[in-house]
Amino acid sequence: MKPAHVALIAVLSGGAWAAPPAPSMPVATYSIVARDPATGDLGVAVQSHWFSVGSTVTWAEAGVGAVATQSFVDPAYGPKGLALMRKGVAPAAALRELLAADAQADVRQVAFVDSKGRAAAHTGARCIPGAGQHEGIGYSVQANLMLTGEVPGAMAAAFEASRGPLPERLLAALEAAQAAGGDIRGKQSAAILVVRGTPSGKPWTDRLVDLRIEDHAEPLREMRRLLTLHRAYERMNRGDEAVALGKMDEALREYAQAQAMVPDNDEFVFWTAVTLVANGRTDEALAGFAKAFRMNTSWMLLVPRLPAVGQLPDTPGLVARILAVGPQAELPAP
Repeated sequence: MKPAHVALIAVLSGGAWAAPPAPSMPVATYSIVARDPATGDLGVAVQSHWFSVGSTVTWAEAGVGAVATQSFVDPAYGPKGLALMRKGVAPAAALRELLAADAQADVRQVAFVDSKGRAAAHTGARCIPGAGQHEGIGYSVQANLMLTGEVPGAMAAAFEASRGPLPERLLAALEAAQAAGGDIRGKQSAAILVVRGTPSGKPWTDRLVDLRIEDHAEPLREMRRLLTLHRAYERMNRGDEAVALGKMDEALREYAQAQAMVPDNDEFVFWTAVTLVANGRTDEALAGFAKAFRMNTSWMLLVPRLPAVGQLPDTPGLVARILAVGPQAELPAP
């Protein structure tokens, strides 16, 4: 039985033990907060045997910092920590201030990193073993209720050895934690949140990666899949931007790379073909349409709707020519 449950039973039953109960959200987990020294991007990542861990543990704000709040979690450490760092308070001082005001500080595990790469962490004395933390240059890793005490060290080593974009490095740290034993209870959910190091003035663009696995038998494997899919969609978006600038060759390179990353994505195949037709390259597009129709015949229902909204040229016979490459016998009913 967890300490929160024992204390609550004592209070409700009128027992002699009058100590206040610990909070009742035991989000025991492992996490990392970090700043990318190359880009200034800020991120936090987490995995736990707890439903929807990202909804309470992960917090970040562009140009400010990132927070992980876990163990018997108090989500208020997220917005409060970011508010203090936004004012220029160093993570260590901000964390001390919030802990001093928290009657249940001994069951909290919290980590901050700011836009200067300063990191600070706290592991309360009543966090469930194995619990620990490791603060490095520009990052902090922390874990509680682990199968072994090796998790923080494994995470730190993996993060420091990894290369590439921050989200992939954060995920490498989580994968190393799992390889070292991970949560003693198993696996359920995970999250990665990465924001810009410098605000763009357009908050909707400042969240570079925001992925959550709410409930899954293999959350980190699923996170790896989603991060790959995220990168593929980034390439599709860059391709669209190239099309808008009239750079068709560049656009097609981006589209091709996206399809290579996620070869079973019929959406990529279909819209690449549409783009080719819209740019006068119908002969090249037909093979793409044929492939998309084989993957999902519902695309054949969409084609006739596109000329009216400017997504395909309103050229006589064009729609029929495109549909002719599809499996007619399998065309779904509208």
